[in-house]
Amino acid sequence: MNYLSVEEITKTFGDRTIFEDLTFGIDQGQKVAIVAKNGAGKTTMLRCLLDLEPIDSGRIVFRKDIRVAFMEQSDSLDGSNTILEEVFSHDLPELNAVKEYNAAMEAEDESRIEATFEAITELNAWDLEVRVTQILSVLKLDDTKQLVRQLSGGQKKRVALAKVLIAEPDFLILDEPTNHLDLDMIEWLEEYLKKSSATILMVTHDRYFLEVVSDVILELDNKTIYKYKGNFSYYLEKKAEREEQLASTIGKAQNQFKKELEWMRRQPKARGVKQKARIEAFHETKKVAKQRIDKEELEIPIKMERLGTKILELHKIGKSFGEKKIIDNFSYTFKRQERLGIVGKNGSGKSTFLNMLLDRVEVDRGKVVLGETVVFGYYDQEMLKTDDDKKVIEVIRDIAEYIPLEKGRQMSAAQLLEKFLFPRNMHFNYVRKLSGGEKRRLKLLTVLMANPNFLILDEPTNDLDIFALAVLEDYLRSFQGCLIVVSHDRYFMDKMVDHLFVFTGEGDIKDLTGNYTAYRKNKLALERAGKKAESLSNASSTFEKTEEKVAPKQEEEKKKLSYKEKLEFEGLEGELESLENEKTELSAKLMDTSLSGEELSQAGQRLSKVMELLDEKSNRWLELSEYT
Repeated sequence: MNYLSVEEITKTFGDRTIFEDLTFGIDQGQKVAIVAKNGAGKTTMLRCLLDLEPIDSGRIVFRKDIRVAFMEQSDSLDGSNTILEEVFSHDLPELNAVKEYNAAMEAEDESRIEATFEAITELNAWDLEVRVTQILSVLKLDDTKQLVRQLSGGQKKRVALAKVLIAEPDFLILDEPTNHLDLDMIEWLEEYLKKSSATILMVTHDRYFLEVVSDVILELDNKTIYKYKGNFSYYLEKKAEREEQLASTIGKAQNQFKKELEWMRRQPKARGVKQKARIEAFHETKKVAKQRIDKEELEIPIKMERLGTKILELHKIGKSFGEKKIIDNFSYTFKRQERLGIVGKNGSGKSTFLNMLLDRVEVDRGKVVLGETVVFGYYDQEMLKTDDDKKVIEVIRDIAEYIPLEKGRQMSAAQLLEKFLFPRNMHFNYVRKLSGGEKRRLKLLTVLMANPNFLILDEPTNDLDIFALAVLEDYLRSFQGCLIVVSHDRYFMDKMVDHLFVFTGEGDIKDLTGNYTAYRKNKLALERAGKKAESLSNASSTFEKTEEKVAPKQEEEKKKLSYKEKLEFEGLEGELESLENEKTELSAKLMDTSLSGEELSQAGQRLSKVMELLDEKSNRWLELSEYT
């Protein structure tokens, strides 16, 4: 059943065409993701679909009598509402009944309570109260009486997400739903949307999220749209095949163009009597031959100050805000080519920790010792702070006209912008005309231009498209200095870091070897083991109350592993580590656009098998671990 039909829509801003003659449809139950480069018009397209932006031509039709909810990037909430009032602000009978019941309970009005109780029962809306509580709790919006205008930007984003989820629409449209969510929230949202019966259209740059939730990918590229019926791995495979075919077509057209050009140039006086069809075919061939397939590469060989033997040392540092401990008696010595990831729930102190390293926040106890050769480059979550009427190239030239490179070479500001995916036709655009992702990419470039040898990146992936992320990852892999990353992008963390600081709360920071996926796997295994142990303990207590007795010999056998099982248990740890490494390698392969379609397909199939083996062997390890 078709829920949305889009027919030949075109949108322009002035003389700029955003997209042209787009046609696609979305059926009931599909979970569709839009991917495109920053500035290609993803958000504009969503707003056009909902009639929040006018289209120049074409037709957009939603199926009648379906409920549509939209979570957009910009803040469209009513600041005078409380959190609870805002999430209940949809005009839906079930929500209105629950809202009225809550008001009656607060007013202790018995007659209203009785009336609203009956209304909720008739609408079968009692589970809605439970769902509202669960969603607000997961999104850390427990103080429901707090006014929306008093919230931070991240909290407002989570209120907007809660609002559309609670409405339980038939068609859910989400613009960057994972921004400002911590890793636990993202994984919860993944599971929630995967199980949801709603039809979903979303824009997100979280590649693991795309892999798990979506079953259709729409790629907006070169003002047109391509549809792929599969998840993110399937999209990468088929996109590579499409580009191979296009490259082949362009190659043939270029050869044909050369031959036809010679023919066109011969006997110019007779051109009027040449075959009209052949002349028209020549111009069509010329269009195809002039096409280009851009392969973005982010190569910035900026000269970097060499790090000395002393880089950064933390000696028993501590920090508290009132009664809340952020860091307690923590020591660490940073080494060359450090590649550290920082994870923890929102409010656990990650940004405070970074500001202590940068001497922007004083430590309460202990000391931070900085090496003389360290040059920090700090990218924070704030948007680029510059005059909106400045041109892109002026932002860079304000820092330097030329940038020193390795081996005594130099690069102009214009050349550097091109390396950082700003083509020449964008250099004289005003900053105000850039998309959010383009502004963030420009800000990141200004940080790198300072020639840092110690990079600290706080949520660098927010608003960057998957193409910009891929080339940023290429650059960071070759970066020879120290790197600290705070990010909720699990794919980015897996590729960039080799150990983690985990902020567990109450000032405790754990240093764990491995990437994010390895950490998460271990955490889940421990949680499962803990639940099983608790379950066994409860079962044991109940068992002791019964009159039946188990023979001592049988009890002994249940508590010990056989020799064969011991060998199996010891081997499983190595197998799990090997499978995790293979999973990381295969995930990297799926992002490598230089591979053929067949190679990508093989990698995708193997990744599915590896994931199955990981689940199977993790469960077996947990089973055996109960008796060690």
